[in-house]
Amino acid sequence: MDTIWLSGAEWLAVLRIGLGLWWLESWRHKDKKSWFQGGGITWAADVAAKHRWNAVRSGFDVVVAPRPRTMAYVVAYAELALGLGLIAGFLTPIALVAGLLLNGVYFALMIHDWAEQGQNSMMALISVVALFGMSWQTWSMDNALGIF
Repeated sequence: MDTIWLSGAEWLAVLRIGLGLWWLESWRHKDKKSWFQGGGITWAADVAAKHRWNAVRSGFDVVVAPRPRTMAYVVAYAELALGLGLIAGFLTPIALVAGLLLNGVYFALMIHDWAEQGQNSMMALISVVALFGMSWQTWSMDNALGIF
């Protein structure tokens, strides 16, 4: 593979780190006080209640609605863990698959919002490329520790 400036593995590491920064920004920009008091979950509940897919409505009612505070922490700290893990390249394949799953959940919930579809589609595409390109081969703790 011919590339300019960096090797192919290094470009994949740049892509992985950029995705990690994107997840970190998703965590950073949240109003934590409002989010952890249920603001984010209340907003998501309103979106889920109007969703055209019954599976999304009922899934939200079963999994998220009974435990809004816990789910607010799960979402926020999942974004933080994904961001830090991808930037550092620690447990990278696991972080990429977990990010794909989180993007899938966001994508299904926000299927009617074109802006969210674009963001989650791009994040999912980067995750797939970083996963199948084995982006943890360079500039990663995984490589330094000899895992994966």
